[in-house]
Amino acid sequence: MRAPEGEFPLIAADILGRLRQLRPRVHCVTNAVAQTFTANILLAVGAMPTMTIAPDEVADFVRGADAMLVNLGTLDASRREAIGIAIDKASELGVRWIFDPVFIDRSQGRAIFAEALVRMRPTAMHLNDREFLTIAASRATATAAARYARDVGAVIALTGETDLVTDGAKSIRIANGHPWMSLVTAMGCAGAGLVAACLAVEPDPWRATGTGVLALSIAGEIAAETARGPGSLATGIIDALHRLDRTDLLARARFA
Repeated sequence: MRAPEGEFPLIAADILGRLRQLRPRVHCVTNAVAQTFTANILLAVGAMPTMTIAPDEVADFVRGADAMLVNLGTLDASRREAIGIAIDKASELGVRWIFDPVFIDRSQGRAIFAEALVRMRPTAMHLNDREFLTIAASRATATAAARYARDVGAVIALTGETDLVTDGAKSIRIANGHPWMSLVTAMGCAGAGLVAACLAVEPDPWRATGTGVLALSIAGEIAAETARGPGSLATGIIDALHRLDRTDLLARARFA
């Protein structure tokens, strides 16, 4: 079912407002390349990021978190161990988490590990077409994404030129963004972190996921208006997210 797109910017504005008011803690078990940019994106919208991957303390950080990001970008032995501990603690406490299965199309071992994590029931998944093909064994169509969302019980955010967010029953296609965003390392990783922040304050995971995707995409468009290239775009996105408001969301949101 296609969502009523005219209502979604209002929904997103409400979620963004609550995020800034409540300042949720988001623990990020993410890759070394993405940590700083992800933390800055979260700070820009009012969330409070923590980034430790130490196996001996990650459970304590998850215990104090309102949501969590699990990202496989730089998957060393310490992160593998920390991910298992963090997800076990999140499951015990009911902490929502988003899974970003980065580069599972490049490594069979990583893909197998990702499949095991999906069985641990993430609230949402954030992935591109190649990663979806690997983990769902299907081309990344709207029908396949909706079916996979129902099968695994998670909201699926498929990112690309047009972003698709579906929970298997409701779907929305977000047409915002800018080509330079694909030239900034950790952009997708940080976007998944932004979704985690929204999951912390919004009961409906589909609305939360769509809000995170939409907010980052609109911020990218705003930043591109004054950026000179991908480097200044990255800084500009942080600034744009910090200033993003209801007026921007209502005026700029586009759906395919």
